[in-house]
Amino acid sequence: MSDEAQVPGQAVEGDLPAAIIKRPDGIFFAREASPRSCLSAVSQVFLSSSYFAGLDYAILIKLLYNCGPDLPANLANQPMIRFAASIEPFHPTRRTLYKAVKLINGEAEYFFEPVFFEIPDMPAQPARLNFDEFVSDMWVKGVRFGIDAPAVRDVISYGRVARIVVARRLAAAPGRDATIEEVSQDIHRSDAPREKKDGKLDLQAFQNRFPQVKANVRLLRKVPRVMGARGYELSGIVLEPPVPRDLELSDMAGEGTVIENSRDGEFLVSAVEGFLSIDAATKRLSIGPKIISREGVSARTTGNLQLTGEYEEFGDVQEQRVVDGGNITIHGDVFGNISSRGGTITLSRNLMGGTTTNQEGDILVRGVASGAVLQTRKGEVHLTRAESCIISGSKVYIEEASNCEILAEEVHIKVAEGCAIGARKIEIQSAGPRRQHEMLLYTLVPDLSKFNKKIMELQPRVQQTAHEARIRRNEIEALSGQAEVRTYLSLATRVRKREVVLTPDQEQLFHKMAANVGPSLRAISKLSLLLKAAEVQHEQVQEEVNLIERQKLTIMRGSHCKVEQLTGDVLLRTMSFAPDGNPPYDRPAKDLKAKVRTTVPGMQVVFSGSHGPLDWTPPLEPDA
Repeated sequence: MSDEAQVPGQAVEGDLPAAIIKRPDGIFFAREASPRSCLSAVSQVFLSSSYFAGLDYAILIKLLYNCGPDLPANLANQPMIRFAASIEPFHPTRRTLYKAVKLINGEAEYFFEPVFFEIPDMPAQPARLNFDEFVSDMWVKGVRFGIDAPAVRDVISYGRVARIVVARRLAAAPGRDATIEEVSQDIHRSDAPREKKDGKLDLQAFQNRFPQVKANVRLLRKVPRVMGARGYELSGIVLEPPVPRDLELSDMAGEGTVIENSRDGEFLVSAVEGFLSIDAATKRLSIGPKIISREGVSARTTGNLQLTGEYEEFGDVQEQRVVDGGNITIHGDVFGNISSRGGTITLSRNLMGGTTTNQEGDILVRGVASGAVLQTRKGEVHLTRAESCIISGSKVYIEEASNCEILAEEVHIKVAEGCAIGARKIEIQSAGPRRQHEMLLYTLVPDLSKFNKKIMELQPRVQQTAHEARIRRNEIEALSGQAEVRTYLSLATRVRKREVVLTPDQEQLFHKMAANVGPSLRAISKLSLLLKAAEVQHEQVQEEVNLIERQKLTIMRGSHCKVEQLTGDVLLRTMSFAPDGNPPYDRPAKDLKAKVRTTVPGMQVVFSGSHGPLDWTPPLEPDA
């Protein structure tokens, strides 16, 4: 018996809404119909216990809410747009196959499981869900937007048992305020103290003085505001984005500047050649007489520098001075602080007692680094010689290091003396103590407690599902082992294969036997479904355990410590770190120094001695 033939139904009665056109070749929306009228028409069909068979859900959502990909080219200019094959009645018996949907935080969750028709005095008959009916049922239950059609079709077509998110809210996409973009370098130079974000003045930094600009140079560009995009709740309610703010570039145009509108946008352009200044009160830019200065970075000349682009300095950076920018090159000695948002920090000479930090880039010091801090969050540190420095980064390369504290993902050093070094991978050619400083090494080993805890949490489920499957299997075997059932099944198999031909009297006895064992057969059928569900759940939970085990093995690989030559006592310990947290080396310099110079509980001594070489890799199963 097919699904369509199992229950009676009644076709849709009455005239269709004006927005919907029904033809022998399909169901269409009229091109002139508004989205509101289309939405009302679709709702009328669904609420009248009907559904659209052969529904193209993507076209439906595009026409109702203008969401998703554009219409196919062959539909773009048609007088009618086909979105379904027909309108069919949604019979109450079929509707009972669809269960309640769970709505949480803008998501609709649905549990797909085997469904059956309940027919009086007959065994429950297996049935199949239908995507088109599912859309209609969800609409009636308040889910009128955002159904994940591919995922739902996949679950229904394969008859999988699964709890999935079948629909999601579409959040409104915020727009972008109009902004001013600097298109010329060094336009903020002034002898006035720089204004901080809180409105206070920084007396250690100038507004940055003496920029040179030529005539007809674009200084500022207005980035127009961008309107946001609508979102929709699952119910179809519109979520409007906030209106972005606008501004006028002409408010910043002072003497010597003009507004230029071109194909590339709206620009503030220098009308004459000269010196650019900014009025702190009005924020207007004006251009006056030409001024040039070639002095270094100090409190007397430039003060602290905060730059928006690349920076190259041929003089020295004095103590307590700050250079903040990106892709910074210093040809003189550095006694102050260098901070970069990215690119490469290159120091051609020495770094003496200062700090060098890079958010997303490398640090290169060709001279000597002494009593300094060098840290990069996402990059490499390359040093020729380092003395009493604190160093961190994803990878650290040093020719000679003494009395340094180093924490990184990888450390490669030719000669290390009196250092405390922690990394997942350590490679040193020669290592030993220096005066009163020990030579300490720490191999970073991932903390697998979260993985082990998750496995322990899953094991009861593995055992429970396996136990449930065994119970169902034993119950099936017990019922199948009954003499009358076994005899009937054997005879039915032979009759089906036409190995035995029954006489009319025998056929009556055969049907009587079938009626007697009917309850047992129906029980076996139900138990078979329960067994299949238990086996599927067991496989899913076991695969989750296997996945965690594979993740553990992957994370464990990569820790290694190798020292080719020992010139004195060297101590190697393990240091635990959280693999799913921030990098262990991403911490303030003070904390980093304490981390590698202090012994804490849980650290294991792997090696202690003065004879090498040292080559150690942690076991892949540390808990074994």
